[in-house]
Amino acid sequence: MIEMLRTGGREYSRWFSHIDWFLFASALAISLLGLITMRPFAADPGAFFDRQMFWIAIACAVFFIASIPEYSMLRRSRFVVVLYAFIVTLLAFVFVFGAVVKGAQQRFDLGFISFQPSDPAKLVLIIVLAKYFARRHVEIGHIRHILVSGVYAFLLCIMVFLQPDFGGAIIIASIWLGMVLVAGISWRHLATLIITGLVCAGALWQYALEDYQKDRILTFIHPLADIQGAGYNAYQATIAVGSGEWIGKGIGQGSQSKLRFLPEYQTDFIFAAYAEEWGFVGVVLLFGLYAVLILRTLASALHASDNFTTLLGVGIAIMFTTNFLVHVGMNIGLLPVTGTTTPFMSYGGSHLLTEFAAIGILMGLRKHTRPAARARTQSLIEEV
Repeated sequence: MIEMLRTGGREYSRWFSHIDWFLFASALAISLLGLITMRPFAADPGAFFDRQMFWIAIACAVFFIASIPEYSMLRRSRFVVVLYAFIVTLLAFVFVFGAVVKGAQQRFDLGFISFQPSDPAKLVLIIVLAKYFARRHVEIGHIRHILVSGVYAFLLCIMVFLQPDFGGAIIIASIWLGMVLVAGISWRHLATLIITGLVCAGALWQYALEDYQKDRILTFIHPLADIQGAGYNAYQATIAVGSGEWIGKGIGQGSQSKLRFLPEYQTDFIFAAYAEEWGFVGVVLLFGLYAVLILRTLASALHASDNFTTLLGVGIAIMFTTNFLVHVGMNIGLLPVTGTTTPFMSYGGSHLLTEFAAIGILMGLRKHTRPAARARTQSLIEEV
């Protein structure tokens, strides 16, 4: 029996010793806080609560499974091209076979579950850009590489935007811009990108944005101009956040969310619902958990022994950070309402599986690049 326990302990150490438990624990804690926020007044937990429990359990399993492979295939151009083509195909199929929910055609309705391809598309873009920049980091100053990488991002961005998913398109564009900046870009090229972005924004406003999307932006500029119409959601969200005061109203006691004055409290406005029930103290706790999540992701990236793993980890951190800032910003009236979820916290399976898979892949890369890092360190010591 003792020998079996020792053997089992060695196996556990071999399979999971590379995992950053602080990173995993922060992600799981955020998910559980979101789960608690979904619980309604009644004793019955409700559909959102039950389904999210299932998705959290599946996502944790995905994390551990994803942390095992070595992911050498992610460094192969053919595999990455096929992966990118696959996600583009899925996004194209959404326009043909996707279910229309509240005017948006963003997901496949499979009956018992629904799947939203725009969530894994963000992770696929990070993999593609990490692969592209890892081989060309010395030449990144050349405008050609910025344009080519921009094409990869633009195709996904425009397909997500046309669903329409304005928030998802912003996240994808932010991932590309962040990774380009990290990979290395001249100030001259950056200025060119900013000017180009402003021109594109003007064109989008004039020819591409729907009336309701324009209303959301105008409402952001004048938040109290139409509180019974386009500004209703933003107005109710700010009321919910402010009414939480210092210690909140208590778990399950958020009147704005649970009485449905605040719509979509389990997804788009879960931060407002959480702030109402947990107050300022709870918000500080949540911000601390996100700080641990993002900083530990960056630490895993920066301690990697190869450019690909570093860029992948930084891209994942950018995805989490941008998603979180956009979600919180629209919940407190600092940004237009774009319908984005908050990482690990909002209701839904597609984004939760993608996020846990992302940090699982990073752990897998961390496991298999550590020997190379040790060898490089030893070589430097010997040279000295």
